[in-house]
Amino acid sequence: MTTLLDPTSETAPAARERARRPESLTGLTVGLLDISKPRGNVFLDRVSERLTALGATVNRYTKPAFSKPAPVDLRHEIATTCDAVIEALAD
Repeated sequence: MTTLLDPTSETAPAARERARRPESLTGLTVGLLDISKPRGNVFLDRVSERLTALGATVNRYTKPAFSKPAPVDLRHEIATTCDAVIEALAD
């Protein structure tokens, strides 16, 4: 079992199962979330190229500020339109 800690000041780790991984990205929609840190968009540009080459549709999203959680409406849009999400944490 892998233990992941939430960097947002959790007091006790929550037990969560890992999400199922798709066997292929062909035909799936992958959301790329730029958290607005410097050069995160550069990283996601390259990821987008690779995902498109693998047959995925890519939707791009940007948080208004890296220091705050994504707004509820943005999280809802991503959750209802994407099969998977990649978040850029580059600096």
